[in-house]
Amino acid sequence: MPLLRDYTAEHERAVNLGGDAVRAMDAGDLARAAGLARALADELRTHWQGEENGLFAELLASDDMFADYIAPLVAEHRDLDAFLRTMDFSAPADRESFRGAVFDLHEHIAKEEDALFPASVTTLDGDQWDAAIAAWQRAHPGERMLGS
Repeated sequence: MPLLRDYTAEHERAVNLGGDAVRAMDAGDLARAAGLARALADELRTHWQGEENGLFAELLASDDMFADYIAPLVAEHRDLDAFLRTMDFSAPADRESFRGAVFDLHEHIAKEEDALFPASVTTLDGDQWDAAIAAWQRAHPGERMLGS
């Protein structure tokens, strides 16, 4: 599924940015770490917008059973976004919290890729995939999906 391929690529970029930021932080390059964290936040915000307004919305519209699985994922999006907006790499506690957030992001992504994405393949119909793709496109103005 092209949309899932693109979401997975976005996950990979986010993981790489987070890991690079942690490595920069550990090397004492806090300015670089902060820049990478800003890039991570930007990547995640567009990703979350497309995901929540597209794939998640279509899954919720197709079956209420997804609500208990999706609600915590959205809450994790909001919590990480709030942290990334306010964190300060000059504060040791924020640096350790960032390290934990990057670790938690791996677990979050696994919840999506290992459960929600496969469920979407068997749940959504063509019109719902079109709607989910349109939401991705609205969240990524001027960008093209991979391979298109």
